[in-house]
Amino acid sequence: MKTNPKTRRGFTLVELLVVIVIIAALAGLTAPMVIRQRKKADQTEAVSNARQIGIAMFEFETAYGTFPDSDTATTVKENTGTELDLDGSTANDYFRQIIAAEISQSETMFYAKTAFSKKPDNVFNSSDNALEKGEVGFGYIMNGENGFSTAGNPSRPIAVAPLAYPFEPGKFDTELYDSKAVILALDNSVKSVQIMKQSQRAQLGGGKTLLATGDDTVWGDSVEPVIVNPDPK
Repeated sequence: MKTNPKTRRGFTLVELLVVIVIIAALAGLTAPMVIRQRKKADQTEAVSNARQIGIAMFEFETAYGTFPDSDTATTVKENTGTELDLDGSTANDYFRQIIAAEISQSETMFYAKTAFSKKPDNVFNSSDNALEKGEVGFGYIMNGENGFSTAGNPSRPIAVAPLAYPFEPGKFDTELYDSKAVILALDNSVKSVQIMKQSQRAQLGGGKTLLATGDDTVWGDSVEPVIVNPDPK
């Protein structure tokens, strides 16, 4: 007795379109959540690395009297005989002193995700590759041309991310960390503060922006806070 084989019916065009629409709708719903989680992860990494920078800066101050500047660069060279290039005017140059002083054995803590940075390769045996272009994501804050020390107001920022690129004094990237700026202070506290989207300035509280000076600010009126930019990739 013959039996008719069962015929297999494929998807119709309408059914296929319905499936595609459903997948697209689900992707549209989940994409913002995925993007936000990615931004949060990048922010968390920056916070963790900033704390490591703070610890290293304390050790550096204990050894050299202040945080890195041109004067400490000379002393580090004399004390260590390093061949690393410590002269310059970028955050990479100043942070490189911490590596030359053998306080840090890794470039990783100087990384923060930005539009101008890249993951460090942790190769720093010569001036050509120690904290090379793009391997620093934090801006370094100085008092004019001088390094700060822990003798100042403990709330004063000393390292910040993510800076806007191309660089403009005091401006931050509002897209990377969900409109938050990561700020390392003198007391080694790290906080995430709101960036005003229109002005791209970071708010420190009381309506004051990061570089605002005066009697009612963390800087007072006797210092000149300057953000030293990293060397972009």
